[in-house]
Amino acid sequence: MATARAERRLAAILAADVVGYSRLVEHDEARTLSALKVLRQEVIDPLLAEHQGRIVKLMGDGALVEFGSVVDAVACAVAIQRNVAENQVDIPTERRIIFRIGVNLGDVIHEVDGDLYGDGVNIAARLQTLADPGGVCISGTTYDHLQGKLDCDYEYLGERALKNMERPVRLYRLLLEGTARTASPRPALPDRPSIAVLPFNAMCADPEQDFFSDGLTEDITSALSKLKGFFVIARTTMFTYRGKPVDVRAIGRELGIRYVLEGSVRKSGNRVRVTAQLIDAASEAHLWAESYDGDLGDIFVIQDEITASVVGRLGPELLAAEHARESPKPHHGLDAWECVVRAVFLCSQLSEESSRKMLPPARSGNRTGSRVCPGTRHERLDYDVASVPGVGGHGIRPGPCQGYRPTSHRRGR
Repeated sequence: MATARAERRLAAILAADVVGYSRLVEHDEARTLSALKVLRQEVIDPLLAEHQGRIVKLMGDGALVEFGSVVDAVACAVAIQRNVAENQVDIPTERRIIFRIGVNLGDVIHEVDGDLYGDGVNIAARLQTLADPGGVCISGTTYDHLQGKLDCDYEYLGERALKNMERPVRLYRLLLEGTARTASPRPALPDRPSIAVLPFNAMCADPEQDFFSDGLTEDITSALSKLKGFFVIARTTMFTYRGKPVDVRAIGRELGIRYVLEGSVRKSGNRVRVTAQLIDAASEAHLWAESYDGDLGDIFVIQDEITASVVGRLGPELLAAEHARESPKPHHGLDAWECVVRAVFLCSQLSEESSRKMLPPARSGNRTGSRVCPGTRHERLDYDVASVPGVGGHGIRPGPCQGYRPTSHRRGR
């Protein structure tokens, strides 16, 4: 006999619970139950009906409600907290009924009797326990669908491990009237250049172009992660931002990174143009931008070529940006410093190709050095290579103005 297939669906789940219910009941059971019943009839039920919420179950002091829209669910949660607070304003503090509310958007299993099960429900139930009394706590999936749709402010609370949940969940709380913004735990910035690569945006609906842009994003992330001295956010984390409007500053705060690389892919016939730009997540300033054109004869070849070009430029740009941020501008001028950074970066890759790219600028540096370091050919540049973020210890030591030369692959003396 075939078993009935469980009905699954995506739903917004609101979980609510009364703060200190046991204490209220112990103090005056009859008064508490009567007050809660009146509150549901006069305040909560009309708001649920207005926002098209379906009560799944009532659990004494709590309730589980299903919504077809995550916007309706959060709007209803806000309305409940505001109206309940107004209703209880004249009640003595020790007898007030105050709710905690959690909202999650997730996959649920719908039973014949109308009950709901699954992680979507469990996460909502865990969230309400983390909400402030009179507040609303929402999951990252809920937050991702709310931006720009409600007149609310949100505070990121970081990722939390929830009871009986294998993966941590991103948490946000709504800043309602009278709610102070707290110093929420945010990832600390690493002590080295840190970057996140946003999924490159395909500028048309061609599935082949999506394949190309996703592959390019993955290749650039992978190549950056292999560079010494850089902290790179995993591609799986960044692909959660795919196709969504993003706030670069919010990404910097949420992920604990200083730089963001974003870009786009455009295709015309058999030609493709890729644009990439490096952004400071704290100031949203554009630090570098470049465009790359190519033929789509072999999609993997063009992906490799663009990846090599982007990463080859990005490495020195990140080091230069870190130096500019952490140190005053060198009095010799930025021309020499740029040569130093690019040469040191190429040396750090320890390959024949990078050495060939490094040597011509190093030799021509004699002319640059005579202009930048007047007085004597043997005067040394006073840049401390070991102080360059991500470079110290790569076996590079300064020489005369003619340039920098590699030594054995040991920590510099």
